Amino acid sequence: MTNITAGMVKDLRDKTGAGMMDCKGALAETGGDVEAAVDWLRKKGLAKAAKKAGRIAADGLIGISTQGGRGAVVEVNSETDFVARGDEFQNFVRKAAQRAWATEGDLERLLESAFEGGGTTAEVLSALVGKIGENMSVRRSAALSVEPGVVVSYVHNAVAPDLGKIGVLVALQSTGDAGKLAALGKQIAMHVAAANPIALNVESIPSDVVARERAIYADQARESGKPENVIEKMIEGRLRKFYEESVLLQQVFVVDGETQVGKVVENAAKDMGAPVAVAGFVRFAVGEGIDKPVTDFAAEVKATAGI
Repeated sequence: MTNITAGMVKDLRDKTGAGMMDCKGALAETGGDVEAAVDWLRKKGLAKAAKKAGRIAADGLIGISTQGGRGAVVEVNSETDFVARGDEFQNFVRKAAQRAWATEGDLERLLESAFEGGGTTAEVLSALVGKIGENMSVRRSAALSVEPGVVVSYVHNAVAPDLGKIGVLVALQSTGDAGKLAALGKQIAMHVAAANPIALNVESIPSDVVARERAIYADQARESGKPENVIEKMIEGRLRKFYEESVLLQQVFVVDGETQVGKVVENAAKDMGAPVAVAGFVRFAVGEGIDKPVTDFAAEVKATAGI
């Protein structure tokens, strides 16, 4: 009996957009042959989804769902902004965000969870691909929770409530007034959308990122020909600048343009009479990290017309 691995299932699902259990069943039926499994799934009614799964889906929407001390964010991709602005796609993203909230931001659980109206999230998406005629994917999902405190959201370039091109969650841990916390969280979320920090604090920056930055600064400093003790100070100075530009709590707050975010939180805590801490944040932007080829639309039209 062929051993069906998680990697094989993921590969088949990426190719077809079919549900995980369907992919497992297809691989079992075809002895682990991925291409044969694609055909098997197509015969089961997923032909349109399978044909379109190889096309790049780099547009789409970010959906957010929050309630009290928990929030979730999901990115659902389409090939074009035209489809992303359609009611059917937006309804799917909105419901997918609610499923992300229910499944605590776990993408595997989200895709296999029961979707409103019947079927799993993955199965409903596959049906939508076949109906609309574009490749689509639920690319990623994340969630934040805090107790006590609030999780606040912000959507930039919103096309509808809780749907847009950039989505941010911010978790504030505090026993302070919920209304004041929500107002502070909204401002910090707007800052995150604009400033795009890579980490909450210096300690949470991946060590390989710091090492790479240090190596670059070291090479730059040594080109000056200065003594090693001076070079080390130059490196540390440039790292501090890097932290100020990249770390949320050290960034200058975009709302006032002068105060560090960490100081803004401290001042808010004094105003509320209770400690306040930023417990975490998540920022999703549609299509970030997807290598989408640049096409010449005029050339495409000429080619289609045989000019």
